[in-house]
Amino acid sequence: MQQALSELDEGNKPPQLQSFLEANARTRAKGLVDEGTLTELVGPADRYTSPHLPILGEAVEFDDGIVTGIGLLGRRPTIVISQDGRFIGGSIGEVSGAKMAGALKLALELYQRLSLDGAPPPLEKRPLVLISFETGGVRLHEANAGLLAHAEVMDLLQDLRHKVPVIGLVGSKLGCFGGMGFVAAATDAIIMSQFSRIGLTGPEVIEQEMGRSEFDSADRALVFRTTGGKHKYIIGDCDFLVEDSIAAFRAQVQQLAGLPMAEIESLRCIGSPALIAKQMAIVDAISQLMPSDSLDVWRAAGNEPPQALVDLSLEAFIASVKRYSPSAADR
Repeated sequence: MQQALSELDEGNKPPQLQSFLEANARTRAKGLVDEGTLTELVGPADRYTSPHLPILGEAVEFDDGIVTGIGLLGRRPTIVISQDGRFIGGSIGEVSGAKMAGALKLALELYQRLSLDGAPPPLEKRPLVLISFETGGVRLHEANAGLLAHAEVMDLLQDLRHKVPVIGLVGSKLGCFGGMGFVAAATDAIIMSQFSRIGLTGPEVIEQEMGRSEFDSADRALVFRTTGGKHKYIIGDCDFLVEDSIAAFRAQVQQLAGLPMAEIESLRCIGSPALIAKQMAIVDAISQLMPSDSLDVWRAAGNEPPQALVDLSLEAFIASVKRYSPSAADR
């Protein structure tokens, strides 16, 4: 009963004051843009549902587990894509994939419309894309359509390069895994909270395939040390860590949105031979450490004792943490 009352109180708060972790996809989408400006695209009223799930005896949702819309952040037209992990784990199928791809196409169309004689739009009117990830990746019920959607989205992210900033937000309960982990890595910048996770293969899948001795998915402390925001910040898989509120994510987005495109792109993890080489150097250096736990990586980065970072507040963590670099293993 107490938990139900707490959730009710949370739902009565204005969107921006709510926990990013606890909010649903629609609340996050509304709270990231200026109040009252979000217009949902292909929303529940349009009743586009998966054509495949009923054949398999599965229930459908009228938004197919993803909210797409356009709003304003100041004067900027802002495309929001917000996944909902409560529907089949936020997985991507034919309809949800088409909605995601369509939103990215709209961002490119807006950029072209706002460009004057081939010149980019003024900074204050430059379109922006925000993707709130909450997903396990491809929907196995409609895997071919889901894989095609992943490929189309990755292609569209390349079309938006150097034009429209695409910012990934990972702060939900489910986190971002599977093929969507690749999509997140291909965005221009990633913002996380310490309470969410990002990766390619989820803990349960690793345990299933490799055994509990390799990775115990029930060990929540281990899971968060390995895939959570603090570890991803240390090894450079996310650019910013923020508090768990929609307002905190929005504030970081606003700060990024005001930067020139070149500065935003400098935050990318991948996207050029040099960036790929840097990532491979990090992977190689960490592999040579032969770590038995992420704490070994934290120590190699110069954090001593590494365990102390686990319980630090976000502010204290950001102020004291040392981030990993390819040369860290030589220390």
